[in-house]
Amino acid sequence: MEVTVKKMNKFLMFKLPSAFLCGVKLKILDSSKAIVTVRHRWINQNPFKSMYFAVQSMASELSTGAIVIKKIKESGKPISMLVTNHNGKFTKKATGLITFTCNDGALIDEALKRTISTGEGQTITMKSVGLNEQGEQVSVYEFEWSVKLKSKK
Repeated sequence: MEVTVKKMNKFLMFKLPSAFLCGVKLKILDSSKAIVTVRHRWINQNPFKSMYFAVQSMASELSTGAIVIKKIKESGKPISMLVTNHNGKFTKKATGLITFTCNDGALIDEALKRTISTGEGQTITMKSVGLNEQGEQVSVYEFEWSVKLKSKK
């Protein structure tokens, strides 16, 4: 089964309802990048009239994780994935429509190739940048993903 934007957004609704309710939406997914949007609304705000950091974290994680999911599915191998670390930097209040972009699709290819050939877990750090409607950076996240070939039982 192919991983598509429509299928990923349906997945959000059923498997990650908090992200779905907060308005997180995958817009673009291909082998090199993923773009996720989320609009500042009452349900995802903080007391300072901007988007709560956890909502930004959900959207930015999806922009990195969607690529990992797509690449694992395309490999046809049983590979597990897990966020092992993340860090975020906030540079401006997040209001309006925020767009998170990850352009690190090429990075995951090598990690998957190594874990398939060696059976050992691999880690990769992927970056997601959040911009507001004026093109100003509001946050930058780095997610460390661990990928590992599942052991046969």
